[in-house]
Amino acid sequence: IKNPGQSKVYKINEQTHLLYYFVALEGIFSKFEINEEWVDYLIRNRTILLEWVRYNLIGYLQDRNPNVPGIVEKVQKPEKRDLRRVSDYWKTIIEIDPKIKEIYQKVSLKDKSISIDHFVPWSYVAHDEMWNLNPTTKSINSSKSNNLPDWGIYFERLARLEFQSYRLLWEYEAVHKEFEKCAKEHINNDDIRYRVY
Repeated sequence: IKNPGQSKVYKINEQTHLLYYFVALEGIFSKFEINEEWVDYLIRNRTILLEWVRYNLIGYLQDRNPNVPGIVEKVQKPEKRDLRRVSDYWKTIIEIDPKIKEIYQKVSLKDKSISIDHFVPWSYVAHDEMWNLNPTTKSINSSKSNNLPDWGIYFERLARLEFQSYRLLWEYEAVHKEFEKCAKEHINNDDIRYRVY
């Protein structure tokens, strides 16, 4: 036998009522053909089968990438992500302290239409946690895109802005009220909520 794999294919293909049969066995270029008996079943149950495939793909990817967060969200992005409450929170802060500037170009946010930026891009962390969200302008947010900012330059600015917002959170009831609305959706861990904020 020249190709032992080929003889296995012949044995498999001798079976009846299989879901598919091999047409060619050539590594990643192998080809198979779906058995017509199964077509109706596959069509009727495609949603269940697709979710089963996704579930197994996520397990496979997570096992091989243990340090990559949010694999589930990366395989299937949430249908809806809403940052309006975070935006309202920062608008309230900016009304109280009009000297607030965004962290990338130090642009004043007073009288600007703000955009909420993910400091560590969503495409990496796959979450909308408060600690990672900061206000900027729409044009700056667009130009930053999915790039990770220079940690040495921008992390200290982010930390100062966050600290300023926490200070105002305890000084002004309006800020505290907006924070409470955000916390329900954008802080997933009570330890962080009560120890940090």
